[in-house]
Amino acid sequence: GHGAGRPDSSKRGESGGAVKALVKTARGPGNLQILDVPEPRCGEDEVKIEVAYCGVCGTDIHILKDEFPTHPPVIIGHEFSGTVVETGSRVKKFKVGDRVVAENVCSTCGDCYLCRTGHYAICIQRGAQGLDLDGAFARYIVCKERNVYPIPPEVSLQEAALAEPLVCAVHAVLDQTKVQAGDVVLVSGPGAMGLLASQAAKAEGGTVILSGTTADQDRFEVARQLGIDRIVDVEREDLAGVVRSFTEGRGVDVVIECSGSQAAVSAGISLIKKRGTFTQVGLFGKKVTIDLDAVVTREIRIVGSMSHTWNAWKRGLDLVAQGKIRLSPLITAVYPLEEWERAFREFEDRRGIKILLEPEKAR
Repeated sequence: GHGAGRPDSSKRGESGGAVKALVKTARGPGNLQILDVPEPRCGEDEVKIEVAYCGVCGTDIHILKDEFPTHPPVIIGHEFSGTVVETGSRVKKFKVGDRVVAENVCSTCGDCYLCRTGHYAICIQRGAQGLDLDGAFARYIVCKERNVYPIPPEVSLQEAALAEPLVCAVHAVLDQTKVQAGDVVLVSGPGAMGLLASQAAKAEGGTVILSGTTADQDRFEVARQLGIDRIVDVEREDLAGVVRSFTEGRGVDVVIECSGSQAAVSAGISLIKKRGTFTQVGLFGKKVTIDLDAVVTREIRIVGSMSHTWNAWKRGLDLVAQGKIRLSPLITAVYPLEEWERAFREFEDRRGIKILLEPEKAR
């Protein structure tokens, strides 16, 4: 619904030449290639943004393998920053030259119970840029004015490309989990989401234990730079023992699971206190087992966290501007868009945390 499906032909063409973009050309594994596409047109309530940087996300890898539904042909990429180059006739809040980020949820019904209660990002009819409509692995992207946010002056364009994962982490910690000062929080998985969630939990006054595996050494180094309270390589150290020492044997108040691994779920359920909150952020791409008897007998609250809210965008950007969440240590490489295969490979091999692609600029 709502324009999901084909990239809208009325928005393409007419205003300029061809630009290079990374396109999912058809369903099925692979089918990703750099193509020349017409420059998008700017509607009256839209802003046209020249993309500065667009981050590679786990979802993009799932799209490559066709483990995530898309509506090809579609330009992928949804974690981006850029500069306004054109505004529609009805746009009031932005002008050419403004540095901006935008929500990738671009079409919703506006009328269902989710939209009306502020949970529009999971509207049943939602269309998302980079999945259903053209995304940001391209020189330009067109976004509805209401989905666009100014980048705080303290935040660079490279850092701002992490806004979308940032606000997903903030939504998980602040909206869904409601971490409180004094909580001991176990975050599993030291990738971008885990490092962002850890910082958000610390900003709320939590003490964070971050777990990962021996393959995560580079990511642990970044976690140390960020001041995470305790880092545990579960293959070399006893996570249960660390949790006991931090919580007088009670178990952690909160688990935020960002790795999408069966072992981390099982560990998290066993290490959470009675009446604790277990929040699932990572995607698995397959079914996993969970000890629901333990959930019942220990009255554990299980929460899913998928997207974001307006509140998470506002607070997330404020937290970065205030220096409570740091983004630059998470950026491990910047490549030209043409080198997307290398970037995807490094991301999959866990050699980077957040890898940015840079579209070719207008000459």
